[in-house]
Amino acid sequence: MKNEQTKDLTLLGNKNVSYEQDYAPQVLETFLNKHPENDYFVKFNCPEFTSLCPITGQPDFATIYISYVPAEKMVESKSLKLYLFSFRNHGDFHEDCVNIIMKDLIQLMDPKYIEVWGKFLPRGGISIDPYCNYGKPGTKWEQVAWDRLTKHDMFPEEVNNR
Repeated sequence: MKNEQTKDLTLLGNKNVSYEQDYAPQVLETFLNKHPENDYFVKFNCPEFTSLCPITGQPDFATIYISYVPAEKMVESKSLKLYLFSFRNHGDFHEDCVNIIMKDLIQLMDPKYIEVWGKFLPRGGISIDPYCNYGKPGTKWEQVAWDRLTKHDMFPEEVNNR
């Protein structure tokens, strides 16, 4: 049952959704944050991300972590899933993928803070784990972004699954 908060959502509960075959930011949808006065994190763990190497066309596999502090709008999770799926046939470097995801979500939601971290599986014996973040300029979150960026990987987790 749709209420005022969810009336504009077209994907949630829709069983006839088409999966875009290339990069599709237009599938992203938002809903209103019921608690914009609170600062809190929302975290998505997306372990089935795939994209293509722009040079070789070989598939790249990753877990994408998206954490954000919402302001007025929040991203709807099914639309996020479909959006991430749209990278499946998209050719871009790992670093580009995480930055594109972050920029699209900033444009969509205008969050207080957001970070996107890609943990790509190795190809050719090397894994690449790009991280990017953003804090809304002129707010305390701008400094948080800088602090997290400069310290984000000072104590890396043990890698035992790659």
